[in-house]
Order: sequence, then structure tokens, then C-alpha cells
Amino acid sequence: MLILPTLAAVGASFGWASGIVLAQRPARQLGAFEFTRIQLVACSAILAVAVSALGQWPSVRWEFWPAFMASICIGIVLGNLAMIACLRRGGPRRTELLLALKAPLVGVMAYLWLGETPNWSDLTGAAIALGGVGLAVVFGSDERSESDATTGRLAIVILLGFAATAFQGFGFLVMKPAMLAGTEPLAASAIRLLGAAFVISLVALWPIDLFRPQTVVTPYLLGRTILPGFIGYGISSTLLLYAFATLDAGIAAVLGSLSPVLVLPILWAKERIVPRPQAVLGAVMTVVGTTMIVLI
Repeated sequence: MLILPTLAAVGASFGWASGIVLAQRPARQLGAFEFTRIQLVACSAILAVAVSALGQWPSVRWEFWPAFMASICIGIVLGNLAMIACLRRGGPRRTELLLALKAPLVGVMAYLWLGETPNWSDLTGAAIALGGVGLAVVFGSDERSESDATTGRLAIVILLGFAATAFQGFGFLVMKPAMLAGTEPLAASAIRLLGAAFVISLVALWPIDLFRPQTVVTPYLLGRTILPGFIGYGISSTLLLYAFATLDAGIAAVLGSLSPVLVLPILWAKERIVPRPQAVLGAVMTVVGTTMIVLI
């Protein structure tokens, strides 16, 4: 196994785990809508510049524009709004664990939509992942941790996490034909983010309190909002693309899905509170289940 692409995939997982920890406080201050809007606008501009510099725009297959639109509106806009709302209420650990359900949920959607039949290892892996998420979310909470504290009902947190996972999974799955036709992944990501930034900025013109910042947007708060978005959309996505281009896709996918485990030591280092055994066991079960789905 090559060392650099392996480190790149693990680095992508670490980037997403650290990004979601960094995002929690500004997300609570701004509200889900404004936080998502700022991140999408800033990160779409960054990716657009990167794709232009690399000359990847000609690879885009525009005949798949309905898939792009569905991926933008459902996968990016609705998916990110639900994810940030889940993050604000449930904290980064629960959010990462719920998002780890993307593999089994995408498998179900692929079966219903594309007729892809799962094997027994897929079903077993999905059951283990579901059990791990349930264990960590329901029994692994730690109210000693400011980041881990739940705001509101746990049922709402779980519902938002499932919605975010399903929306984002659909946004990925609907793009499969365009990617198979030759669209470069980075160019596809840039188009999705640019479209999502346009849609959410258009919605923001509607003069209601739901779409207004919940606090004054200072330069410091703006920077703390853009930074985790850049880590996730820019650095982590680029690292994982490099890993996919060099490693076996299954191995790269597993190494790129370690966020539920890596977020635990990050929170430990941040708050000096040892994670509860249920949280550790649930995170490990989630990764084991995902590994079975991808590799076996």
C-alpha cells in the first residue's frame, strides 16, 4: 500500500472530523441557514478558482443538468441545512456518527433506484453500523462536555441526522451517471457548490427572520465560519480525490470514513474529557460496519 495516498485518505477523515468540531460554535451563533450560506458562497468561489486553474471545466457533461440540479437542491442545500441543524443541537460526535450511515442508506437507495442487490456482507455491515450509531447516540452522551451537550430533544437530533445523511447520499448517487460519463470530480463539486450558493443566496432575499443571522457577523466570526468549510470542501475533498486516484477505491473509501472515530480524540484534546466507553464502541462498530459494506 502506498504511504502518501494512505496518509491523504486518513488526512481527509481527520480534516472532516476537525472541521465539524470547529464548526459547532459559529453554527450555533449564526443559525443553520446563515452558517450554510456563508460556507457555500466562500467555498464555491475557492473551488471555482481551483477548477479554472486546473483547466477541468471542459470535462463537464452538461447533458446531465437535471442530475446536477437535483444534487444541488437536495444533496447540498437541504443536506447541509439538516446537517448544520443537527450539529447545533446534537454536537459534532453525534452528527459524525449519524452521517456515517450514508453507506447503508446509499445502498438501500441504489437497490430501490438502480436495482443493485446487496449481498449478505452488505446487510450485515449495515446492521452493525446501525447498531453502533444507535449505541453511541442514545447511550454514549456525555453532558460534561460542552460540545457533546444536546440542545433540545434527542429524537429531533436523530431525525435531522438521518435527513442530512439521506439527502447527501441521494446527492451523491444521482451524480453517478455524470461521473461515469467523464465529468471530473473536482469540477462536479465546484458546479454543485456554485449552484447551491446561488440557490441559498436567492432564498436569503426572502425577508423573514429564519433566513437572518442570529448574531452580528464580525470578521472573526466570518473567518471561523469559512475555515471549517475550507477544510472540508477544499483540503479534505482534494486529499480524498488524490487517494481515490492512486489506491483501490474500496480502501480509499474506508480510510476516508474514519471521522466518527477521529472526532473522539479531537474532542478529548479540546476539552480534556475522556469519551465514554459507549461512544468509543459505537464509533468503532460504525467503522467496522462501513468497512464490511465497502470491502467484503
